[in-house]
Amino acid sequence: MHLNVFNEVSAAEAAEILRPCIDVERWINDLVSARPFSSLAALHESATRSAAPFNRDEIAAALAHHPRIGERAGGNSQEATLSRGEQAALDLNADIIERLAAANRAYEQRFDRVFLIRAAGRSSEEILAECQRRLGNTDEAELAEVADQLRQIALLRLQDAVKN
Repeated sequence: MHLNVFNEVSAAEAAEILRPCIDVERWINDLVSARPFSSLAALHESATRSAAPFNRDEIAAALAHHPRIGERAGGNSQEATLSRGEQAALDLNADIIERLAAANRAYEQRFDRVFLIRAAGRSSEEILAECQRRLGNTDEAELAEVADQLRQIALLRLQDAVKN
């Protein structure tokens, strides 16, 4: 959608455009209420500011919309479509699928939440190495990493959702 159109649609329509980026009500409301934006840079600056940081409850809500890395998101929602596209470039042979599944299980046992990483632009091996590295994080350090990954995903999706 063009930035000018985004600026002019109703608040409800703008919220529905933003929701697939990240389903965090505060972030969505912040951006909707900050319209109109003079430029894409202003939109992205506002989105970045509003995402820093996401709190524990917002992270939990957002994670509910993300599949395990290496697993294809089911359903027809915009979030599922975006997730499938973001993971499409991963080299998912049988060995890496098995290793990612084991890493996902270890992560979920350690942190009691799904492992989240921005898949776009990363290889399967890089994602696996990041999961293994992050297993050594404290809960607070890992929460900060998850918040940063959610922010990166939201901003990438926003770039695709609203353009000039």
